[in-house]
Amino acid sequence: MTPRYRHSPSQCLFCRIASGEVPSDEVYRDDRIVAFLDIGPIREGHVQIIPIKHYETFETLPDELGAEILNLGQRLARVQKRIYAVERVAFMFTGGDVSHAHAHIVPLVEKTDVTSRRYIVESELTWRTLPSPDRDAQRETAAALARGLADDESA
Repeated sequence: MTPRYRHSPSQCLFCRIASGEVPSDEVYRDDRIVAFLDIGPIREGHVQIIPIKHYETFETLPDELGAEILNLGQRLARVQKRIYAVERVAFMFTGGDVSHAHAHIVPLVEKTDVTSRRYIVESELTWRTLPSPDRDAQRETAAALARGLADDESA
């Protein structure tokens, strides 16, 4: 049985972002990973980290690549704590929308910013339209996070 989210790397949105074919608000890039702002953020500063090479799910990542993503996530979390004055930052590998291994780093303003179905009382959930931040605001946010990473590196 083929997973319903499977597609070829040439059709993969994140592969196209990694190659530069699809623009994104980058926060970080090296020869193996790219970090960019989520276009439907849970909170301002919500970043996704992806490997440049296509890996469909996080458990297929080579160990050292997974460690690089985790390390960048930790660095971004420190920056997000400074910029957004939050006590905690969520780090999650997910794969529900795009079948390309990716991690989300989200400043937690409220403890319910990232939650589990088991905490939700309503049996029928309703969903709002994804937020669509202003392009200039996204660019400013990406620049602030990138500067924070550069400052963290030089410290």
